Amino acid sequence: MPDTAAPPPSGIRTLAFQIGLLTVMQAMLLINNVTLIAVSGLAGLSLATDALMATLPVTGYVLGGAVFAMPAAALMRRLGRRRGYTVAGFAAVAGSLLAWQAMELHSLALLCVATFVCGMYNAFGASLRFAAVDVADTYNPGFKPKAISFVLTGGIVGGILGPEAAKISRTWLETEFAGTYLTLIAFAVVSMTLAQFIRLPDPKAQATASNAGAGRPLREILAQPSCWVAIVCAALGYGIMNLLMVATPLAMQVCELSFDSAAFVLELHVIGMFLPGLFTGSLIARFGVLRIVFTGGVLMLVCVGIALSGVTLMHFTSALFLLGVGWNFLYTGGTTLLTQSYRPEEKNRVQGFMDLVVFSTMISTSASSGVLLFVNGWEIINLVSLPFVLLCLGASAWLASRHGWRFGVAALAK
Repeated sequence: MPDTAAPPPSGIRTLAFQIGLLTVMQAMLLINNVTLIAVSGLAGLSLATDALMATLPVTGYVLGGAVFAMPAAALMRRLGRRRGYTVAGFAAVAGSLLAWQAMELHSLALLCVATFVCGMYNAFGASLRFAAVDVADTYNPGFKPKAISFVLTGGIVGGILGPEAAKISRTWLETEFAGTYLTLIAFAVVSMTLAQFIRLPDPKAQATASNAGAGRPLREILAQPSCWVAIVCAALGYGIMNLLMVATPLAMQVCELSFDSAAFVLELHVIGMFLPGLFTGSLIARFGVLRIVFTGGVLMLVCVGIALSGVTLMHFTSALFLLGVGWNFLYTGGTTLLTQSYRPEEKNRVQGFMDLVVFSTMISTSASSGVLLFVNGWEIINLVSLPFVLLCLGASAWLASRHGWRFGVAALAK
């Protein structure tokens, strides 16, 4: 069954309701994400026989997202987003139960399997920003960058409730962190319930209406400079952020800072990731997407500079907050730039490919984060990120040299 039998009525109230719905679902997703990031590295460290294996559960989570990215896009193209997000919710419940059991059994391998299953939820949930694009295309195409931006602000709630839930629930049961994984079930159920109210046009009807068949080959779409720059900046921005974020709780433990301090740093980091969503869309519409992407890279450079200057709580807090804002500009900007490179009948394949690249990049950074930290230290892990930040800056500047810094502003205003 599609999301609905016929296109929904237009109107500002329907637009606001659908965007609000997606924003709350984004909040539920980020509670899941941030909680998993906050505890899985430490949970892995408590179960691993070697500290170098501590981040394997986080890697399992990201690997699940990568493996299911394209299948998730294909399923939503066939059955609609509502059905897709329902499947994702069931996966989150199953993964959370497995993670709880893994902690009770003291099994690192089972915990990795559990987080891999949870990754399916993330694979579907990553498309919430693209669902916002669908809503804007249906009701008000000029609202597209703001729709992406507003939905991402749901992460603010995740940034606050995720670490707080981890702090409160980590000692609920006799085995540390077992109770934390169980709490994630409630948030998944809320997300599944909200998904039932999503109303978007039938994806098959959209493809038929476009009268363009299956669209261009993927390689042809990806050959467009705007397309590959969008994917590179979004993927590397996410990868750099993930590399430093995953390592932060472990680095703070090495520096003898408390778990509550690490949770506080992650809270501010995630707020930095999503609070700019209140105005990023407006900035893109006014100044052009490439300026915002470039600014995101500059903010990440400043983050690395602060991280290299010290390891006090203030250094961690300010660096991770700027890292979050830089990620927001790169990711929101990259997503907005991507929407200008495909036709309606091509969107699911291109969006799925972007998420595949993003998750694949995150696999590398999650797997290497713990090893880089424990073998080389916090300073090296920050230095490793620098070439990738510079690549984002260079790619956005190169595209601007071809099309101007206000590239895409006119298209977004249509």
